[in-house]
Amino acid sequence: MSNHHQPTLTQEQLLQQAKQDLTTGVGRSVKHESAAKQVTGEAVYIDDRLEFPNQLHVYARLSDVAHARITNIDVSPCYDIPGVTIAITAADVPGQLDIGPVLPGDPLLAQDTIEFYGQPLLAVGACDLETARKAAMAAIVEYETLDAVLSVEDALEKEFYVSEPHQHKRGDSASALASAKHRLEGAVHIGGQEHFYLETQVSSVIPTEDGGMIVYTSTQNPTEVQKLVAEVLGVSFNKVQIDMRRMGGGFGGKETQAAGPACIAAVIASLTGRPAKMRLPRMEDMMMTGKRHPFFNQYQVGYDDDGRIQGYEMQLAGNCGYSPDLSNSIVDRAMFHSDNGYYLGDATITGYRCKTHTASNTAYRGFGGPQGLIMPEIVLDEIARNLGKDPLEIRKLNLYGDEGRNVTHYYQTVEDNQLPEMLAELEASSDYQKRRQEIREYNATSPILKKGLALTPVKFGISFTATFLNQAGALIHIYTDGSIHLNHGGTEMGQGLNTKVAQIVAEEFQVDFDTIHISATNTDKVPNTSPTAASSGADLNGKAAQNAAQTIKQRLIEFAARHYDVTEEDVCFKNNLVQIRDTLVPFAEFIQLAYFHQVSLSSTGFYRTPKIYYDRDQARGRPFYYFAYGAACSEVVIDTLTGEYKILRADILHDVGASLNPAIDIGQVEGAYVQGAGWLTTEELVWNEQGRLMTSGPASYKIPAIADAPVDFRVKLVENRKNQEDTVFHSKAVGEPPFMLGISVFCAIKDAIASLADYRRSPQLDAPATPERVLWAVQAMQNQHRTSQGRQQLPPNRQVSMSMSHKWIHALAELDSQGTPGILITVIEERGSTPRNAGAKMVVTTDAQFDTIGGGHLEYKVIKLARQMLEDNQHEPRLERFSLGASLGQCCGGATTVLLEPMGTDVKEIAVFGAGHVGQALIPVLASLPCRIRWIDQREEIFPEHIPRGHKGGQ
Repeated sequence: MSNHHQPTLTQEQLLQQAKQDLTTGVGRSVKHESAAKQVTGEAVYIDDRLEFPNQLHVYARLSDVAHARITNIDVSPCYDIPGVTIAITAADVPGQLDIGPVLPGDPLLAQDTIEFYGQPLLAVGACDLETARKAAMAAIVEYETLDAVLSVEDALEKEFYVSEPHQHKRGDSASALASAKHRLEGAVHIGGQEHFYLETQVSSVIPTEDGGMIVYTSTQNPTEVQKLVAEVLGVSFNKVQIDMRRMGGGFGGKETQAAGPACIAAVIASLTGRPAKMRLPRMEDMMMTGKRHPFFNQYQVGYDDDGRIQGYEMQLAGNCGYSPDLSNSIVDRAMFHSDNGYYLGDATITGYRCKTHTASNTAYRGFGGPQGLIMPEIVLDEIARNLGKDPLEIRKLNLYGDEGRNVTHYYQTVEDNQLPEMLAELEASSDYQKRRQEIREYNATSPILKKGLALTPVKFGISFTATFLNQAGALIHIYTDGSIHLNHGGTEMGQGLNTKVAQIVAEEFQVDFDTIHISATNTDKVPNTSPTAASSGADLNGKAAQNAAQTIKQRLIEFAARHYDVTEEDVCFKNNLVQIRDTLVPFAEFIQLAYFHQVSLSSTGFYRTPKIYYDRDQARGRPFYYFAYGAACSEVVIDTLTGEYKILRADILHDVGASLNPAIDIGQVEGAYVQGAGWLTTEELVWNEQGRLMTSGPASYKIPAIADAPVDFRVKLVENRKNQEDTVFHSKAVGEPPFMLGISVFCAIKDAIASLADYRRSPQLDAPATPERVLWAVQAMQNQHRTSQGRQQLPPNRQVSMSMSHKWIHALAELDSQGTPGILITVIEERGSTPRNAGAKMVVTTDAQFDTIGGGHLEYKVIKLARQMLEDNQHEPRLERFSLGASLGQCCGGATTVLLEPMGTDVKEIAVFGAGHVGQALIPVLASLPCRIRWIDQREEIFPEHIPRGHKGGQ
């Protein structure tokens, strides 16, 4: 009961207040509940929590091989390091070793077999992190190396899967393809993506007196961590409490991957009886944890003269890594979204879950949807260019439509389809047609810089495809001073979920947002939670909180009707007041009155999503409650000499139903667009031939920065279009759908490249479209365009026969036969992060080039040097070493060594390897020929004192 006294307002003042609307409820741009704390540094994350004097810090030793059989692990040397308390291996785990979230296959620590480079082998608890690291590295690990599968293509060939393929089928796609007037087919690699959350994986664990644990962890899935910690310890779930106030970013990377550090820390805390914390350094985090699934997608499509798709077959092969993790559902969602917003005719979609010896890939914003959804955009671009039409025209032609063209390949009817009118609105508001013509004119007169434009839609299904996860709980207490305590099963990772759920409760009770306090997500308060994922956070938890609020509200209405002798219809809540017929009572006073009359002021809430089902055996159903829609028009400019590009302008129109918080929703759309563009442009994951992730830090892995955002950024939410389904206040999810708006950037880059062939060819470009890949695509397009015109526009004695494979060989032969001078360029050695490979070759003449050694500024400088050699009529080869750095567009150290050899002149060269007796006998004979001889041997001392004229000797 409260003794706090508020100033008493007159009935006239109360009446004026009742006439005003609540300013912080649903539909208002309330600022993020932690915004002030975050910008001032006062927001508390796991690593900010006060530490106990006897707390242990945990470090895991990672494998340095992709696939091996463990023969011995000896941790005794770890104890020679002062400050070490414990070192554990798989044998020390007291309970269940496997922490696979759905299917087994994820051992907490490797037991008999190493399955990826970076897999945890053992863990050390010590007085500080550095001591733990030194001790872990002192352990002796012995193993027998096994063959590793490191590519999707290899896994497909060997049928090496984490689970069986799955197929969606509608109609007879084979017959449709056979009868189609036009057909095309192709394949494309779609890269993965590192989550790169600001706060790496971290958990702090405190043992309790009953053998349980209190776990403070940065996770999107508290219940899953609770379950797995209990299982590795061998205790019941009710002895483990998970507390999660906020994450420093998640993006799906903390749905399953947070469990490993939490479980390792819990095992060490259990065995020692001391608190333990495990926080992964950035490099270890990137090495240990899974990414967005890379995909290798193949397609065959048949279409008519208008460009309308008639038959469609697609094979989606996801790189799942070494274990199932969530890959079944992720590849399923890629299959569900392989249509985007288009009717595919007779279609067969097959999904493969490929196993490779890399870290197990996992959830990431979009959950497989983006890797499938991008495919029809690639295909429709190709159809448009093959027919000489605008890609937007072909997109609009193939959109889902009325009866007969409104059922997906998994037999869900597309209802309330907003894409036709959204594309029409964005086409007009972005001045698409006018800009398309202006860009064509610009490209016709700009020899180096080329602009591209693309307008692409998004249709994204909302719900967990694992139907049982579509449920949520909440808990609300109202205290006698009128303040409200709110707890729900969702987790806050910066996306504003807590803010939205609090606004929902504020709207129901008609109280100010500041009246409500949201506490940390805790398994003691709301049990059996679903992960905050699949864009369902506000849909599920908002509905559950609304249910709890409505339960209490109904009790209060019934009490007021009894107490004031009025009907329930006479009672309503307005702007921090309760109106009971003609009487106005401040909310806090009314709550205290209800307390005195023994009305319960606490309630749980629950919600389950209706209507959804999916029969996996039949591959049909309604897996999604509704679809969220969006469209983006992106304009880019590329540099055809370097492959660099810039997003000049983005126009976005996005559907969020009736927005719960427009400011937060617009922020989500902006961030998702940039993150989606990053996935398809700068964010390249590279593994070496041993299976080691080479892009394991910010020096080599590049997320978009502020300069990568569009220069002109325009975002608008669809207005006056409520969700037709009964979601919370008829809003729509906004977490994942706008991520795929970034696909428009990828398509715009391809549009710019296509301008080099007058838009009659579609460039072959894998994702991400790094500057190097863009440059390669530019060069390939230029060469294809020249070939299609017959021959290159060179003087008659300079004609060079071209081939798409090893063009430098054909060019070299042609130049040699014509006696035309050129320079053969060969990469001799490369060190550092670079797309070049030793042995790469290209040929340069005074006004042409054939093949590539990797593109970028380095290739530009080498070409310039080669042409200078030709201009100076140099006949001697040169060996040049280029240091990689900012001057060559490289972000990290290293060097590339390049050999430049003059070719196509009258002087021939012969290389003789070895200066022994055979070589010394051969050299005088060769010296009589009209050629230059290069005599090579590392044993400089065995060369004769007098070397015959016409050749050089050396090391």
